[in-house]
Amino acid sequence: MIILFDLDGTLIDSTEAIVESFHHSFKTHNHPHPKDEQITALIGYPLDIMFADLGVEKSRVWDFVDTYRENYRKISTQKTILLQNAREAVVLASEFATLGIVTTKTGAYSKVLMEHFELMQHFEVLIGREDVEHPKPDPEPIIKALEVLGKSDENIWMIGDTKLDLISAKAAKVNSIGVLSGYDAFEALKEHTNVIFSDALEAVEYLKNK
Repeated sequence: MIILFDLDGTLIDSTEAIVESFHHSFKTHNHPHPKDEQITALIGYPLDIMFADLGVEKSRVWDFVDTYRENYRKISTQKTILLQNAREAVVLASEFATLGIVTTKTGAYSKVLMEHFELMQHFEVLIGREDVEHPKPDPEPIIKALEVLGKSDENIWMIGDTKLDLISAKAAKVNSIGVLSGYDAFEALKEHTNVIFSDALEAVEYLKNK
């Protein structure tokens, strides 16, 4: 079995670091600040899409992304926490499955975070934003992860907290599980999967018993 995890809202909560870094970028570029709720509503999408949706001109988006990343890199480990039961979920999953991470976060920063939490050793692949041309909800990140693993296994599962994860999984022709520990509500998730649990540990326990 192969289990691919999303990060934000599935295994970690870096909301504080994300929101602070967005405000840092808007302040640096002297741009009107969005409300915190407007930022959090877009978590899960790539940064360039988030900034564009928050009113930044497309020609300036990558300048804002660069400023965001500079700040995020400094504060991410201090202002990110593991979600409840996330560590237990990863450890349990590693006992019976091959694990990977598929995220729209920058892969390099994601690896640092998972090493900080002493969990990276459980994962055989980590696909981040810089590893693909088309991020979730495109299937490319999941397909890329499976290519890196070099395994063809019909029993493949993507666990994520937003519709982006589930749409990507369906397009990549793999199974999906939605979790309610993150940013999308039950109603949004159920449009794309019939399997929904409260958190990653419940999802992993379900897979172990299949």
